[in-house]
Parts: sequence; C-alpha cells; structure tokens
Amino acid sequence: MIKKRDLHECHSLYHLLIDPSVFPYVRYKPQSYEEYLFATKQLIVEEEQGTCISRTILNETGQPIGSIDLYDIVNHTGFLATWIGIPYFGKGYNQLAKDAFFTELFLEHGIETVLLKIRKQNIRSKKAVEKLPYVTLANELNPYMYNRINQTEQIYDLYQVERSAFLDNSHVIQQEIAT
Repeated sequence: MIKKRDLHECHSLYHLLIDPSVFPYVRYKPQSYEEYLFATKQLIVEEEQGTCISRTILNETGQPIGSIDLYDIVNHTGFLATWIGIPYFGKGYNQLAKDAFFTELFLEHGIETVLLKIRKQNIRSKKAVEKLPYVTLANELNPYMYNRINQTEQIYDLYQVERSAFLDNSHVIQQEIAT
C-alpha cells in the first residue's frame, strides 16, 4: 500500500500529479518532470535528516498512484500532505494509505501529532479526512497553529491526529493486535 520513495516511480507519479484536478492541491508544484525528480530527491535527503517522512502510495497491483508525506517535523509533530491521481479517486485508497502511514508514524517513528491543513474550498479532501474517526477539526483546539497557517487570510481548516486517538480508533492496529 505504501513504500519508501524511489526515483524510478517519478515518471508515472508526475503524470498523475499534473492533472488539473490534482495539481492545484499538491504541496510541491513542479513545472517540469525534471523539477519533480529534483523535489523527490530533496524529500529523500530530508527523510535522511529526519525532517520529513515520505512514502509512495501503491494500488493493489503495486503501481504508484500518489504520495503521502509528513513534513516540517518538530517535537514529534509534523504536517501531512497527501495526493492521489484522479483515476484512483473514490476507491478507498486515501483511507488505506493514511491508516498504513499513521501506523508507521506512530509505532515506528515516535510521532505524537499529525497536523493537516486543507483549503476550505477543497471539499473532496475535507470530506475524505472527516470520514476518518481519529481526525479532529483543530481550528479552535490549536488556535496558534490555525492562525500561523492562515497569516494573510483564512483559507485553511486545521485538522489533527493524535497518536492516542489513532491507536484507539484504528482498525489496522486492532487487527494486528488480534492476530
């Protein structure tokens, strides 16, 4: 479902990324394949330095369909960025990827809080994240961060996932513990 980033998958990911239904909502907006390749190399270096964790999202046949990253990691807290190519919208990959990624973050990397900033007009992403039982709208819970991500105007909603909430609500963890 997810794997460490690999430069070999950049070509197929780039073609999914530049789709007009995806591109406006991605964190890195490369203007060329070479720029995307460079950004991916940078993510790999940042992961080695401990400031981000980046994974490729795969479909059931092992094809790359998007990416999921935790960036700006400070004090066991970071921001989540996820995108999936349009042919894979609405097929459950978002939740599967998040469950797998959060399991890794909370159990293997010692992350305590994952923050998600989602554009208020990005209804698709807001609906997807609000389906997850362990996600909390944090505009009022974390006013400092909410104001920080909306310094010029209020364009983002802030969501957060606490380690304890994920572990309490995660079907993935409960299944692993049962087996």
